Amino acid sequence: MNDKIVKKRIFVAGHKGMVGSAIVRMLSEDKNIDLVLRDRAHLNLLDQSAVLKLFEVENIDQVYIAAAKVGGIHANNAYPAEFIYENLTIQNNLVHCSHVAGVQKLLFLGSSCIYPKLAEQPMSENALLTGTLESTNEPYAIAKIAGIKLCESYNRQYGRDYRSVMPTNLYGPNDNFHPENSHVIPALLRRFHEAKLNGENKVVAWGSGKPKREFLHVDDMAKASIYVMNLDLSVYQKNTHPMLSHVNVGTGEDCSIRELVETVAHVVGFSGEIEFDTSKPDGTPRKLMDVSRLKSLGWVAKTSLETGLAQTYEWFLDNQKNYRA
Repeated sequence: MNDKIVKKRIFVAGHKGMVGSAIVRMLSEDKNIDLVLRDRAHLNLLDQSAVLKLFEVENIDQVYIAAAKVGGIHANNAYPAEFIYENLTIQNNLVHCSHVAGVQKLLFLGSSCIYPKLAEQPMSENALLTGTLESTNEPYAIAKIAGIKLCESYNRQYGRDYRSVMPTNLYGPNDNFHPENSHVIPALLRRFHEAKLNGENKVVAWGSGKPKREFLHVDDMAKASIYVMNLDLSVYQKNTHPMLSHVNVGTGEDCSIRELVETVAHVVGFSGEIEFDTSKPDGTPRKLMDVSRLKSLGWVAKTSLETGLAQTYEWFLDNQKNYRA
């Protein structure tokens, strides 16, 4: 009798990105999983024939789609054609080739930008397609909405089990700390770190500090993604709808930008003055995800903001050698 365990073969697309690398870290802890990984040098996700060839030879059981073309406001404004074309093409190739190769289970990772600019707060899954999107990242958001509908359509027509999760603002290891293109948390961590290094006695933050935002540590996002992927299908279907099947992933709590800035300063060890430049724009007053669907599925985030910021700062120090104190 052969008692050899057959390992589950899982392909993580985008495994070098912040979310993909976190999913890989989590999945690597399971000895019954064989990870299938390809970087850009070995697989062009824009090439459907190359993607299909991968599926034909690797005998994949599950797919996580964490690959995407991403960027800040400037990049989204400057390259809208690339953002909609490349994201549509990547997800089209991965979902379709998964189906052609007989892969039954797939998880698509989207973004909270799928919701209307003026969506009621907190934003529930039901807000999808109920209003006008934020204009600066509309092409990216349209692609992510199409990804959700692509998964749902293959489920309806072919009986696949393709699920979607929509994260709130993420931060953590492997984030982008570029001085111009980074998002708010890595930008603040780097700014306060450099101010401390340079002996500055004041840091200026944009806006009034009043807007409220929600932040989720990427390890929590990875855990939630794996949890949702592995839920019994009957449980998932009971708590979703065939054409409104995506699940918000967040903490369900937000904080003011002022609170965030002060917490970052504390974590970094900056003891100088913090000034808010009210001549700079505040943006949307509030962006909070309704995570009641995720809670009904049995999962809640565990990492507090201060703990997550401290871990992220340590990662920054360990990996940005030119900026170590």
